[in-house]
Amino acid sequence: MKFSQSVVALVAAAGVSVAAPLAKRQATAITDATILNYALTLEHLEDTFYREGLANYTEADFAAIGLDATFYTNLKEISADEMTHVAFLTAALTAAGATPVAQCTYDFGVSTPAQFVALASVLEGVGVSAYLGAAADIMSKTYLTDAASILTVESRHNAYIRQAVGESPFPVPFDTPLDFDEVYTLAAPFIVSCPATNPALPVMAFPELALGTTGPIVANQTITLLTPGYTLAAVDGSSPLYAAFITILGPIFVPATPVAGGFSAVVPDSPEINGQSYVVLTGCSDAVTDDTVVAGPAIVEITNPLP
Repeated sequence: MKFSQSVVALVAAAGVSVAAPLAKRQATAITDATILNYALTLEHLEDTFYREGLANYTEADFAAIGLDATFYTNLKEISADEMTHVAFLTAALTAAGATPVAQCTYDFGVSTPAQFVALASVLEGVGVSAYLGAAADIMSKTYLTDAASILTVESRHNAYIRQAVGESPFPVPFDTPLDFDEVYTLAAPFIVSCPATNPALPVMAFPELALGTTGPIVANQTITLLTPGYTLAAVDGSSPLYAAFITILGPIFVPATPVAGGFSAVVPDSPEINGQSYVVLTGCSDAVTDDTVVAGPAIVEITNPLP
């Protein structure tokens, strides 16, 4: 189903190819080197995020928001892990004769220790979903094992930080995989520029979809999904739009109802939708693919009570 947009603003990060938001991505062979560089792109982002955070905020700063010396020590360990991941992936790509992407310039938009820790929780969750989503495309068993080893560490980072900020460390029985473009859509807003010599990655960013609802969110609650800077409507004026909540068992579709500034949707009541969850807008109620997504994903923290 076709949808029209107006006033869509996209930022293209140098070194990464970004297509128009509703254009089909040209078929490009996804090699193991491509996937490793995709992972390295994310690891550079995380590595820089933690190094900047530790440079900007002291142990006393974190203590002032209720996070003790143990948390600060563990935060330094997380930063060291991310630095090690960068070095490992860089060496693996070099050994394979591929050019590793270099660190970009970033703007994380955090100005307090509390904002830093909240974003750390989000970034670690996206990292878990990124590795999980890419796993099926890795051909080399060695690389697959390497990626899985990093994934388990990222998952422990995520659980630890979630618990530190008062969220459930493991809110669902299955983590959620995201594909390359979904992950890049979430990462792109933090990327200011990248070296022109970086190998281009076959990814594109979909139009931004933002959560407009504040406060705790639970199943069966109506939430607002904002489309900042653009409007989205069916070309024929009548075709339905859906909010698709992504899960390991497949997307769960609910109607997306137009409201001022975006759409409203009801959070499905499902054991797979809890904690850091992802929702996209699509004109298809059968599957979520790069050709059917028209906006998102948006990140929605859902706080259903645990069994």
